[in-house]
Amino acid sequence: MPDLHDTGQMIRLISDWICSQINSAGASGAVLGLSGGLDSATSAGLLVRALGADRVLAVAMPCGSQPADERDARLVAQAFGLRLAVIDLTEAEESLHRALCAACGVDGLARSNIKPRLRMTSLYALAQSRGYLVCGNSNAAELVTGYFTKFGDSGCDFMPLAGFSKREVRLLARSLGVPTPVVEKPPSAGLWAGQTDESEMGLTYSQIDAFLEGRELDETTYRSIERKRNGSEHKRRLPAAFVPPFRL
Repeated sequence: MPDLHDTGQMIRLISDWICSQINSAGASGAVLGLSGGLDSATSAGLLVRALGADRVLAVAMPCGSQPADERDARLVAQAFGLRLAVIDLTEAEESLHRALCAACGVDGLARSNIKPRLRMTSLYALAQSRGYLVCGNSNAAELVTGYFTKFGDSGCDFMPLAGFSKREVRLLARSLGVPTPVVEKPPSAGLWAGQTDESEMGLTYSQIDAFLEGRELDETTYRSIERKRNGSEHKRRLPAAFVPPFRL
């Protein structure tokens, strides 16, 4: 794991890396979903450091969301000098859900995962129209446990936080100037009212961070994280593709 004793140096390294991703793709800037949470706020700060606010499009996409989420997204946008575009996806999600139920039905969790997939569809439409890349906000704790929606929040062009534990993301956030209420709020994917990451995972971020950072962890928790990592391996791979042994 990266050594964050010098967060300023780490931020410079990430900023240079972001610039290289944008330049190598011949892109003009980056778009990201701003949820009002810690990870997207930290990504926003890093993008502004790397590219400048005028080359970053921040988008809030409420979808039956809590009003506090949009409030916090606006707080982050103001802190980093970003204009915030707001696209309400509630009606689109409800319409799609009705169509799916009329056809053959869809269960609760599958419906919840429609939200991040609709959000990523929206971000790619905005990115393509501007020649931008889509920035993903997942951190190492989410990636190792599979706590993300396949082709939803994981569907992106680059992930500046993918190598950092939640603890390290907080260190970066404070150094970047992410507003304190956002740094300290309980992490939540906002999939339903009252939902929190830790309650859904059945693990704390402190436990997952210890796993990632090689710190001591009780065997039960270690095995639980290993099971989640092994069971979600398909989510971190490209789609399986059959390779024919000969040409027809």
